[in-house]
Amino acid sequence: MPDQKNIIIAIAISLAIILGFEFLWPAKPAPAPAPVAQQAATPTGAPQPASAASAPTVPGSPAQTALNRSEAVAQGQRLKIETPQLAGSLSLVGSRLDDLTLVNYHETPDTASPRIALLSPKTTAEPYYAEFGWVSGDTAVKVPGPDAVWQADADVLTPQSPVMLLWSNGEGLVFKRTLKVDENFMFTITDSVENTGGKAVTLNPYGLIARGYTPHTQDFYILHEGPLGVFDSTLKELKYKTLKEEKAFSTDSKGGWLGITDKYWLTAIDLDNDTSSKARFLYTTSDQKDRYQADFLGEARTIEPGQSVAVKTDFFAGAKQVKLLDHYAEAYQIDRFDLAIDFGWFYFLTKPFFYGLQFLHGLFGNFGLAILGFTVVLRLLMYPLADKSFKSMSKMKKLQPQLKSLQEKYADDRARLNQEMMALYKKEGANPVAGCLPMLIQIPIFFSLYKVLFVSIEMRHAPFFGWIHDLSSPDPTTLFNLFGLLPFTPPSFLHIGVWPLIMGLTMWIQQKLNPAPADPMQAKIMGFLPLIFTFMLANFPAGLVIYWAWNNALSSAQQWIIMRKAGVSA
Repeated sequence: MPDQKNIIIAIAISLAIILGFEFLWPAKPAPAPAPVAQQAATPTGAPQPASAASAPTVPGSPAQTALNRSEAVAQGQRLKIETPQLAGSLSLVGSRLDDLTLVNYHETPDTASPRIALLSPKTTAEPYYAEFGWVSGDTAVKVPGPDAVWQADADVLTPQSPVMLLWSNGEGLVFKRTLKVDENFMFTITDSVENTGGKAVTLNPYGLIARGYTPHTQDFYILHEGPLGVFDSTLKELKYKTLKEEKAFSTDSKGGWLGITDKYWLTAIDLDNDTSSKARFLYTTSDQKDRYQADFLGEARTIEPGQSVAVKTDFFAGAKQVKLLDHYAEAYQIDRFDLAIDFGWFYFLTKPFFYGLQFLHGLFGNFGLAILGFTVVLRLLMYPLADKSFKSMSKMKKLQPQLKSLQEKYADDRARLNQEMMALYKKEGANPVAGCLPMLIQIPIFFSLYKVLFVSIEMRHAPFFGWIHDLSSPDPTTLFNLFGLLPFTPPSFLHIGVWPLIMGLTMWIQQKLNPAPADPMQAKIMGFLPLIFTFMLANFPAGLVIYWAWNNALSSAQQWIIMRKAGVSA
């Protein structure tokens, strides 16, 4: 019975892949954020040049004296930041970008819930910030360190009003920093140094992103969270565990970018396209806490007396919106910036799928409807293949009485049975494996759509109708408390919502339209598959379950019509 064996094999492969992704495979290697080095004593200053083989040193307070975020922000002098997407401030002590919240993103679908806090001061329990500046290999040259107090020419930084900061070392070097921010999430920092002294000095520009704690991650194979970057057009990702073991990773790169990513949020520094930079991820510990840092050190600049030099650095801090990252990649010439979103192995499918869903969302105004429309489009594209497959399956179902007769006639002669079955298939023009092909093709489509729903921030908190308020999260209802009528919450493995049940029902209907396995054991295995998939997909994003259910319904309708035309009973 090669037809049934092939079907079982195809289903087994599908189950193995889905179960492997969901439960078995380890987290995908992803760049871990390099820790922030901290000192118990008073810090001495900024990063050292590449020639000194020394990393930028980010000072910080001991963890046991950490303040809460509001207390830390209230301390010291600050420059307010106001944009349509960001709110927060910059510390004038050290000129650190260390206080940013995302105006339009909240912790839950309820807009009354707290906004997402992206950056936090170094004196908090979970510091996360960015610094930029200069370093000299000559320790006699004073550069603005982490405790330098800068003077600002304004009180608020907005997209319409840049701000200039000023700091002088009192020995002939005047440091100026011009800060600009756009309407979204991109800062542009222009650092200049004017030499009014009597001798030349050599300085290196640097930038760093520091994270003084290990963030909670989903530790899921298909999602990268941690340090990452594109160096010489190649994406580099490290796991937290790997970076902890190796302590550091460094490379030279002309152009590209580096940063630290969460599932939906990103901080990243654009590297200069015209000069080579030394990029690095670093891990250390301080006060028994993990410290991570992503930094770069630019080429040395020599500033003669009476001369000045300037460098410009772009810094992204915000939500990983696909279209916005594509815009920045083109407008700022940031190499492969869209790879900050982990579109995965099927990148050639996932990104087009996203743009297709985005287009349909523009038409329907709802991502749930966009998923339904997108499923129809996929069915139309695969119609010729599916039509051929369903016609073959209809022939197979029509042949079931004859196949059963052959099995009874040659029950004791397996070789003769297979020979007679193949002769019957050839005579009737039936292909016993044709029904497997659409299922196998649907596997990469399934995972590509899963990727889009799982990693795209545009799907986060996107509502559907009724009880689905977030298509990127599982159906919140469950059969085992009668969908909320009973006042208790069942354990997660019993969390079977309405949409997973609908999906299981549509799968059972579709299965009944297929030729039934002649072997009773195979028939029982097939009969359990809808139940298995119902439990397995219950914790998948609701948007994906809706897609699967709707796709099953469309497939069943198409198959039923073809069977009617072929004169086969459904």
